[in-house]
Amino acid sequence: MASDASADRGPQLSSVVVFVRDLGQSVDFYRELLLMTETVRTATAALLVGAGDAQLYLRVMGPGGEHPLGAIGVQYVIWTADGPQDLDRCERVLKQRAAHVSSRDSEDGVRMIEGRDPDGLPVVISHPGPQGAARHDIMARIYAW
Repeated sequence: MASDASADRGPQLSSVVVFVRDLGQSVDFYRELLLMTETVRTATAALLVGAGDAQLYLRVMGPGGEHPLGAIGVQYVIWTADGPQDLDRCERVLKQRAAHVSSRDSEDGVRMIEGRDPDGLPVVISHPGPQGAARHDIMARIYAW
């Protein structure tokens, strides 16, 4: 059986969400360190975009935040599926492992599936990725905690 070369690529990293204590300091640090551009900012979050359209969402949690889920640090990584079939495959794998949490379509045409890794950490996979559907708002998913 011949396979499509693109079907063998699997998901790719597209975005990282980091909860922070001070939004301004974090935006300045990541803009400088990673040469990212701030494209959206609200009072509680910012979206930075870098090379290859990599996205870094920063959400302020305040000065008392800690690192457990819902506090300071990386919360989860969003992967971009290679196409709709790859996203369907990822969803099947999560379901087969009893690790599937949800599937949803956003208003801007992005489909997201969410599961948990073996340690219970969130895993989010979307299609299309930032290259196929530019984000113009802070996505509501980062406010889930």
